[in-house]
Amino acid sequence: MYLKSLKITNFRKFGENNNIVEFVGAKDTSQISDKINIAPSTTLIVGKNNSGKTTITKALKKLVIDNKFLANDFNFMYLNKLLEEYCNGSIEHFPFLEFEVKVGIDSNSSCDLLTNIAPFMNIESVQANEKETYFKVVLKYELKETTKFKEEVGLLISTDKGKATFFRKFLETINSADFEMNYFDSDGTLIGESRFKLSDLIEMEIINANKVIDDKSLSKTFNDIINFRYKLESKKGVPATVDSLIDNINEKITKSVSKEHTASINKALSKIESSDRLEVKLSADLTIDKIMTNIIKYEYTEGKFHIPEGQFGLGYSNLMTIIGKLIEYIERYPKQECNSKINLICIEEPEAFMHSQMQELFIKHINDAIAYLIDDMQKKINSQLIITTHSSHILNSKIHTGNSFDNISYITIVDNFSNVVNLNDKNVIESEIISVGVTKLESSAERPEEISVEAKKRAKKRSDDLKFIKKHIKYKVSELFFSDAVIFVEGVTEETLLSYYLDQNEELNKYYISIFNINGAHGLIYLPLIKLLKVPTLIITDLDVKRKEDEKFIIDEDNKKTKIYPQMISLEGRTSTNATIHKFNGTETAGLKQYFEDNNLYGVFQKDAIEGYFATSFEEAFILSNYKNRILKNVLKSIKPQIYKDILGSENNEDNLKENSYKMQRKLSDSKSGFSNVLLYEIIVSDISTDIPELPKYITDGFIWLKSAFQNQVMGDSG
Repeated sequence: MYLKSLKITNFRKFGENNNIVEFVGAKDTSQISDKINIAPSTTLIVGKNNSGKTTITKALKKLVIDNKFLANDFNFMYLNKLLEEYCNGSIEHFPFLEFEVKVGIDSNSSCDLLTNIAPFMNIESVQANEKETYFKVVLKYELKETTKFKEEVGLLISTDKGKATFFRKFLETINSADFEMNYFDSDGTLIGESRFKLSDLIEMEIINANKVIDDKSLSKTFNDIINFRYKLESKKGVPATVDSLIDNINEKITKSVSKEHTASINKALSKIESSDRLEVKLSADLTIDKIMTNIIKYEYTEGKFHIPEGQFGLGYSNLMTIIGKLIEYIERYPKQECNSKINLICIEEPEAFMHSQMQELFIKHINDAIAYLIDDMQKKINSQLIITTHSSHILNSKIHTGNSFDNISYITIVDNFSNVVNLNDKNVIESEIISVGVTKLESSAERPEEISVEAKKRAKKRSDDLKFIKKHIKYKVSELFFSDAVIFVEGVTEETLLSYYLDQNEELNKYYISIFNINGAHGLIYLPLIKLLKVPTLIITDLDVKRKEDEKFIIDEDNKKTKIYPQMISLEGRTSTNATIHKFNGTETAGLKQYFEDNNLYGVFQKDAIEGYFATSFEEAFILSNYKNRILKNVLKSIKPQIYKDILGSENNEDNLKENSYKMQRKLSDSKSGFSNVLLYEIIVSDISTDIPELPKYITDGFIWLKSAFQNQVMGDSG
């Protein structure tokens, strides 16, 4: 058996929607490889701080171990809505928490005992499909008796409504109410607690984050393991070599102390009081506990030196503590051929104190370590590993080691509720050419054979896109899982400069905004993933107007070609070569009147003329917006001195720079990195704030959208 999914309703940050966390079970691993591997056998739960990752393990712990819930465990948005209903005179709905546990049954396993799930083993409750068999357990934490609760709430409303302490008093009312946990099967039939408890079905070990609290943390962990082993061997009646040694040592020390010290003391005492009434007895009292606590010391080797435990780096200490806790868990697990429980090992934020390479190696090899420990101790533990993290390095390693997005649950906050996105290779890539708030692009194939060819092309494209995103995400893009917002740009100039302008923006610099430089159509591959993650995403793209041949060259009487750089004064009848424009507009038309928007996506481009001209790249838009700016002119002069001189002419007329913005942009095409770096340097060292060039309007429009996206999030959180 294995835990297939957990649905959490009204518990802490979780609400009624997008609240199902899927887990990977041992059944999945057996279908892939005989060797345990991180890709199929570990569920990775990722998300920013305070998004609800730990809430998942807390829910499991409360359901399995302590079964204690307080008012603070209810989602406050949910309780506030209930309280509003009560204040409006309707007390018909009552606070409850609900958890749905879906359990998979491995019919091929000879080691799954179904004893503990007998109450659910009927034809109606057990469901099956081609791949698996599973059943559901629904746990509902609800009021035992509602009449008294109604009375208490009515009294509260009549006495405290409108007071600052009103909501807090409501929480106290919930805490004082009598709740119970009820179990239901798939059909909603109540299963008595005497017949079933979740602890009969699930065994779990939680290894909390950052357990390195002092210089003796490691000693304490391994002392517990050794003590347990020692006591276990003693119970089995196995001759204890250590026991014999301790007895011999105690006997020798006792004899030595008695002979050297107590004899003379007792003779002196006998002169005053009879030895029958007063005599000193000294004896050694060495025990295994005292040895492990006070005598045994832990060291690690560094070359030829032995370094004491207190000088362990925190990263190594944390790693050793995790391994120690795993050993302790496996040691304590009964040694038997079969078991009737699901075994969960939850490791919370293992990245604490680990440098990035150690984090990647940890997630890559932790399953191998667990497999070795289980095999070494000759235990049969059909365990599932659940890891919560906010480390992009662990996420990267998970994706690349398993070559898959499968078994990754992303947790984010939407309208103050935890929002679960269970990622897999199917939903991070478009299955077909789909619309994103715009007209769908249909295949032009008419005959069946053409449709087949088109289908093969789409399948090949999808496969290639998936390979790309798996590899490309390693290069910084995994940050988007932990970002407050994302900006996709198409060039090095935008990537270099926008970080500075974001940092200067007092409203946006409070957020963690990641900037990713992904050229052209490759950026489109990320759109399905971005929409799943619901991260506010600003796409800054270029208009890229397609120019006619006679707009590129003129041919003289001698048939000699000369390059020309005419300014773009109208978009009428023009088309764009930009794949992003095509995607969102549904056509190649360049003359778009509106930016494109679809939920958490917003795309901006040079849709409006600047100083009478349409810019087709960021560099040209920047030049047109700042052609009189001192810093920009100095940078252009230093990067392209001859071109700059030719354009401005002998009169040094800066208006000529405006009239030749496209030409200057084209001449910068081989120097964009140098241009952006020198420009950034001059901006940073400038002492005159009014000298700082302005961003083009389409980008400031994008910044305004980002601000509104954050404001909407805040309004949603508070509402």
